[in-house]
Amino acid sequence: MRLAAAASKTTTLVVFLGALFLGLNEARDHAGSRSILRAVGGGDGGVVEYGVELNASNFDAVLKDTPASFSVVEFFAHWCPACRNYKPQYEKVARLFNGPNAVHPGIVLMTRVDCALKVNTNLCDKFSVGHYPMLFWGPSSKFVAASWEPKQEKSDIRVIEHGRTAEQLLDWINKQLGSSYALDDEKFENELIQSNISDPEQISRAVYDVEEATSTAFDIILEHKMIKSETRASLIRFLQLLVAHHPSRRCRQGSAQVLVNFDELYPSEALIESQEIDPGDGKNSLHDFQICGKEVPRGYWIFCRGSKNDTRGFSCGLWVLLHSLSVRVDDAESQFVFVSICDFIHEFFICEECRQHFYDMCSSVKTPIKTAHDLTLWLWDAHNKVNERLMKDEASLGTGDPKFPKIIWPHRQLCSSCYSSHGRRGDKLSDIKWNKDEVYRFLKQYYGRTLVSLYKKKALLQADGTSIEDLVASTNAVVVPVGAALAIAIASCAFGALACYWRSQQKNRKPRRNWN
Repeated sequence: MRLAAAASKTTTLVVFLGALFLGLNEARDHAGSRSILRAVGGGDGGVVEYGVELNASNFDAVLKDTPASFSVVEFFAHWCPACRNYKPQYEKVARLFNGPNAVHPGIVLMTRVDCALKVNTNLCDKFSVGHYPMLFWGPSSKFVAASWEPKQEKSDIRVIEHGRTAEQLLDWINKQLGSSYALDDEKFENELIQSNISDPEQISRAVYDVEEATSTAFDIILEHKMIKSETRASLIRFLQLLVAHHPSRRCRQGSAQVLVNFDELYPSEALIESQEIDPGDGKNSLHDFQICGKEVPRGYWIFCRGSKNDTRGFSCGLWVLLHSLSVRVDDAESQFVFVSICDFIHEFFICEECRQHFYDMCSSVKTPIKTAHDLTLWLWDAHNKVNERLMKDEASLGTGDPKFPKIIWPHRQLCSSCYSSHGRRGDKLSDIKWNKDEVYRFLKQYYGRTLVSLYKKKALLQADGTSIEDLVASTNAVVVPVGAALAIAIASCAFGALACYWRSQQKNRKPRRNWN
């Protein structure tokens, strides 16, 4: 069932060809596009600035990728005394919406552009900036490649006329949102708890949490030096799974980049013995690869944010990732994905009790999983068993999140059809009779199309209307046997040429050596 630990370069070739087919060989980083989610520490005194400074090079990318539905853009000049005096007022409001400790995250992005910098001259001209500071409001995506004229009619972008104090600016925002935020609001205690239970659309924001969970998982692997000869094959399989089915395009690109370079960074014993690759001290260079891009923040959970710093977060994001992978595979891939997930948790999840409990559930499966339906439902059932176990522990120890108690999922409010009308009602998993066909349909929609709907709304579609997600989900690179994939590549003119070129480059590549 498990692959041999010594994976050859041919494994990388399969993934590399898939990466070329998907256009992943040149991953494009949107510089600064994810730094919007973090407060910026400035100066020696560690003063925190919450307003995100944009410029002409990252303006469109940041406003396109932000999870915030609306944005405020302040055009100012750093030499302007009025702008300097206004900055503390603007920061009071930005504190509520920006940064890892935002009180109300993912709603409004507070940004600023310095028009005194020459690089921003054309950008400021596009918005007809006639005085400083000048504030604009609008849906975040509407600022992308946009312009504004004073007499322009029916524009989604509006000038904020009355926002010269923090109170006035927040009052103006509240009127647009129909909200009642206050400047003295304290640390966010996920006020979307009820809508998380009853509103399936909330999962769309979890795509950002999935990116952060993926990045955090690989940070842990590197920090604890967990890539060894006996764990190497498990990690390769999981990376192959991410390349084909991760819900985030950024993470698919990053995973492909890691896989293409994996033999060089972490050569197998067979490659070392054949002297094709010198291991040197190159293992640290994997830190140079960001699995989901350079600007993924830390600690800024949106859907998975708990009411306390030590609850939810990474574990929630990792569960969402696993569910999202399970609903994207075909029947032929189901056993491979089952093994990949089980081995990844067993080898790389460092919470010992949780790791062992999950592996015990994996080991209890005695026959191969043959359908995507069975895989999806197995993972859902395993998650509920984990929740039921933790319910008891957290109730007795008082360690649970008071705003997010563990529940058997999905709740009736979220999927009433998932419950059989003839089943018993109760809080225990054994008390519930499920309509598993309905559960499967719900999971496919919830962790499939709904999860990536936020990306699709941000116009990440091809010219023909095909989404990035659909293109990648249609590939089955992770289950193509190595020999078959190589034969297909040679038989295909396009792929054969690419494969031959890449192999020739590999043969001519000088071995990595330690010069220190």
